[in-house]
Amino acid sequence: MLTDVETKSVSPVFVGRSTELATLRTALTRATTDPQALLIGGEAGVGKTRLVEEFAAAARRRGAVVASGGCVEIGADGLPFAPFSTALRRLRRELPDQFAAAASGQEEELARLLPELGAAAAREARRDEQGMARLFELTARLLERVAAEQTVVLVLEDLHWADASTRHLLAYLFRTLRTGRLVVLATYRSDDIHRRHPLRPLLAELDRLRTVQRVELGRFNREEVHRQIAGILAREPEPDRVDDIFERSDGNAFFVEELAVAADEGCCTGLTDSLRDLLLVRVEGLPESAQRVARIVAEGGSTVEDRLLAAVARLSEDDLIEALRAGVNASILAPAPDRDGYRFRHSLVREAVSDDLLPGERSRLNRRYAEALEADPTLVPADERVTRLASYWYHAHDAAKALPAVLDASVEARRRHAYSEQLRLLERAMELWDVVPETVRATLRPVDYAEVYPPCGCTPEQAPLRYLDLMAEAAVAGRLCGERERSMKITKRALRLLDEEPDPLRAAWFWVQRSRLTQSLARGDGWAELGTAQELVRGLPPSEVHAEVLASAASWSMLHEPGPEAMAAAERAVEYARMVGCHDIELNARLTLGGLMVDAGDIDTGLAEMYDVKERATELGVDMVVGRAHVNLPSVLEGVGRSEEAAGLLRDGVDVTRRLGLLDSEGWVWGNLAESLHSLGRWDEAARAAHHAQRSEHSAKPRAGGSMRLAYLAYDRGDMAEAARRLAEARTFFGTHDPMPQYALPMRWVAVGVAAAEGRLPDARAELLTALDTGLPPGTQRYGWPLLLAATTAEADALGDPATDPGRPEVLERIRKAAKTLAAGVPVWRAYDLWLRAELLRAEGRSAPDEWSAAVAAVEALERPYDLARVRFRLAEALLASGAGDDERARATELLRLVTAVADHLGAAPLARSAASLAQRARLALIPAIREPAAACADPADALGLTSRERDVLRLVAAGHTNRRIAEELFISPKTASVHVSNILAKLGVSGRGEAAAVAHRVGLVPAEAGNRLGAGQSR
Repeated sequence: MLTDVETKSVSPVFVGRSTELATLRTALTRATTDPQALLIGGEAGVGKTRLVEEFAAAARRRGAVVASGGCVEIGADGLPFAPFSTALRRLRRELPDQFAAAASGQEEELARLLPELGAAAAREARRDEQGMARLFELTARLLERVAAEQTVVLVLEDLHWADASTRHLLAYLFRTLRTGRLVVLATYRSDDIHRRHPLRPLLAELDRLRTVQRVELGRFNREEVHRQIAGILAREPEPDRVDDIFERSDGNAFFVEELAVAADEGCCTGLTDSLRDLLLVRVEGLPESAQRVARIVAEGGSTVEDRLLAAVARLSEDDLIEALRAGVNASILAPAPDRDGYRFRHSLVREAVSDDLLPGERSRLNRRYAEALEADPTLVPADERVTRLASYWYHAHDAAKALPAVLDASVEARRRHAYSEQLRLLERAMELWDVVPETVRATLRPVDYAEVYPPCGCTPEQAPLRYLDLMAEAAVAGRLCGERERSMKITKRALRLLDEEPDPLRAAWFWVQRSRLTQSLARGDGWAELGTAQELVRGLPPSEVHAEVLASAASWSMLHEPGPEAMAAAERAVEYARMVGCHDIELNARLTLGGLMVDAGDIDTGLAEMYDVKERATELGVDMVVGRAHVNLPSVLEGVGRSEEAAGLLRDGVDVTRRLGLLDSEGWVWGNLAESLHSLGRWDEAARAAHHAQRSEHSAKPRAGGSMRLAYLAYDRGDMAEAARRLAEARTFFGTHDPMPQYALPMRWVAVGVAAAEGRLPDARAELLTALDTGLPPGTQRYGWPLLLAATTAEADALGDPATDPGRPEVLERIRKAAKTLAAGVPVWRAYDLWLRAELLRAEGRSAPDEWSAAVAAVEALERPYDLARVRFRLAEALLASGAGDDERARATELLRLVTAVADHLGAAPLARSAASLAQRARLALIPAIREPAAACADPADALGLTSRERDVLRLVAAGHTNRRIAEELFISPKTASVHVSNILAKLGVSGRGEAAAVAHRVGLVPAEAGNRLGAGQSR
């Protein structure tokens, strides 16, 4: 509307800030190698925006793209992600091709931040805790991709006004950005951050991140004030005036501007030192029409659009232009940089003008804004319309108009995964509920506003919205945004209301929510609450609530008390979900059912069910189930000894969960991958995967899984201090409020092993007996067998110690009884059974070579090189202890050679030491003949009978490549590669690829540097 206007209060000379500007420029330089994160703080008016503008100009001169966005001052009224939406819009405009490529395939999800990308994802069947995290992860990856080749500066201003969702997203970016030529810079008012300000915890959290730099702007000194005034006035100021302005402004750059201009225009006479008076003095010097327009703009928001301002001001076009020109010429108003509209040049002036409004005046202006926007919704951008309308009606104190508008805004916040804003808006709606006329409430429908609350004996399209519907939405929103205490209070209030007006289905639904909250708040395991929900739906006709109650009970039982009752609950949940057509509950329950079937021994049927669920969930786009399938199915495969199959699915799972932004699922996938790689003897890869599981953006339990894998690795490598540290870390993450066998038993296993290794057998026994007293429920054999084996090994190793011999027979008897309760229906469980039988005999002082031979034969059928090395060591020990002849000594020698090769390759120091000690005591030579000088010049491949092609294949096996990768490298088929690998294993006399690689390195078939690359082909 205005083009050529003069402003003179901003100095054309950039004053001071050389140190701060150098810090920003250094960050820009470093961004070529790593993303940079900076926070700029300072009091209002100190010059944060001017510093950022100067830096942005310098960055553009160096070829960077600058995308900025500001938090709006009505952020508390529910404009989620406002600065990110603005900045991403500018980034898309600057780099359209790169942006489109980076967002490809994720437009629906990213449309929650940037609506112009397309229609946001359709109504989700069931919201979960990962929805917001998924959006955050996709946003981070978008920025990394856009900034892969082009330096990008992302500026987010005025964090002190940021909504909760913006704060959460910013914290996530600061924690997780790992690649890209990216500088993320955010500003905030430090003097606004009082003790209860919501930004304060975020600043404390970011202070702990070494990757975030804090820049604090101080006030100007006298010399800098002198230079600023000279720039504003375009002449040298009188020293007395500089002294006066410096004293009164105390070096605050904005106050210097205001005082300098006021003095130059002769408005300084009688000016008080009051901040409010200082800010209002030049506003009051404007013509009356300009003052009136300024008051209208002050109440409209951060920016008021041209057409909206015209509709509210009700001035003729010429009068409005003249009023605006006066405000802009006085540097009170300024054209908006990103749209046709106006804003205050500095927010301090806006706040002062707004505070100067009378209560009735403020309400009237908000009503006029609301009426104008209702009459013509195109007056403001589409993505701001409902939230601004809700704010205007609410502050107009018109409850009948405000309630529907606030509910519409809550739906928009929910659609954008801005659950903090949704919760606040729903609480506002509940505040308005009782003062809104019944005739208005009767027009509201659950189908429009209550997504999470399933229909309970009513038709959502026809029944009126109820207060309980709002409470249900608020309870879920609170849980999803982390406000669990608020969510629990709302849930308890709802249940009290339902005590007064009984409604079994609605009550059951709230009891399920209370169960989840009880677990997440670490106040119990949630079973009592689920039990109440089951009682409430018992005998009622099938419904979505009924299916959800059964599915929740089945899932809880699978984790806590797997067995027939859990399976029956899962079967009923599947049946009920099918009857009411709820696909997501059905798929979730089927996944639970499949896992329970495997635990019960119906392996093939259970795995087929889980594979089918994975495919079906992918086809239907049920992301929550897709993520869970990529966690649970590989875990079940690992549990039945199919580690290679599990690892393949888990590698796919990393990509799938990352693409979908399922952060916690990704954390579980990494932890499970670490477990499978550990079993397969790829320990370095396992350690890397475990560290991925521990990334800070994952929640506590996935990180605990990573800690457990690192504890196992440390124990097997002989670092007991590290194993104990990681165990303590895992216990902290898991907590004690909700014990589950799948967590508790592995932690007991490590605790038994560490205690025994440190000579604390009584502590090891205490850990075992606590577990046995608690019980090993049906379906926990994958955790029970290793625990019993670890305890038995500890007893056997301590045999003969007078201090620990008392009580050993009783402990061994407890172990035997417990073993009889564990299933042994698959090869890996049968192998553990045979291994445990042999170890029990050793704990009683019997060598039992036949039993150890049976254990070796059983473990040889598995792809578990470390386990095989352990039982081979025990067989060698048993053969030598039984008074063996030459044949047995020769066999023991070869067994110990294989054990040593694997232990050295894996870095299993305790096993390597034990093998060397046994060989020394038995006077066995473990160095192979081909390493002797006479044979040094011979080709090891010839000595082992390998063809040239088999040598090529072995080299790639030692590098950690799969059969498919070997086939690609050698231009053969995967089947041919598999045949070559089988022939190599037979010629080397080993049972797995890890042992083959170890032998190849030991005899010099593979260069040493190849060993340093072992497993790189599978690393992620």
